[in-house]
Amino acid sequence: MATQRTPAPVPPPDSSRRCGWGTSTPEYLRYHDREWGVPVHDDRKLFEFLILEGAQAGLSWITILRKRAAYRRAFDGFDPRKVARYDRRRIAKLLEDDGIVRNRLKIESAVSNARAFLAVQREFGSFDRYVWSFVVGAPKQNARKSLREIPPRTAESDALSRDLKQRGFRFVGSTICYAFMQAVGLVNDHVVTCFRHRALGPKPGRARGRSIPAR
Repeated sequence: MATQRTPAPVPPPDSSRRCGWGTSTPEYLRYHDREWGVPVHDDRKLFEFLILEGAQAGLSWITILRKRAAYRRAFDGFDPRKVARYDRRRIAKLLEDDGIVRNRLKIESAVSNARAFLAVQREFGSFDRYVWSFVVGAPKQNARKSLREIPPRTAESDALSRDLKQRGFRFVGSTICYAFMQAVGLVNDHVVTCFRHRALGPKPGRARGRSIPAR
């Protein structure tokens, strides 16, 4: 008897309509369709994106995507508890790893950011609860008609950046924070003609979080 094969998933009929950047490389295509803008509530994943967005400063995101597997190996799967314990010897070893961006300030900031990340977890119970409060617990649904309409920063990213800096985080300028917010789904910045915009649209029943008081 012949083995019945599970048919490959059929893409939605409008999947050819994507944000322009999402078709420029195979890596971008996968990232755009599977990850970018999907709400993230796992603390380790949030830590990963926070570190990767900081590493991307001054570089292209495709450079970081192509080094992502190497980053995961180098930084213990982005376990903030392990990264927070890195000492000078471990930092020196990372500076010799050509699989990642060998920038001392960025590597050192990953370690100090891990320690600040753990402090946020202790204060709020999770980094997830903390960071989602900047959009009051639910993704901000934007309606951009073109990539030109997407700003490099917003009032929400300004507030997140300011608060993170006060908590000791580094490489968290407002532009980096907005890229982080887009990546982990705090905002839906797929253009309205992109098939992912509707897929990531409002979901009923999502509990709303508490806002962060001004510091």
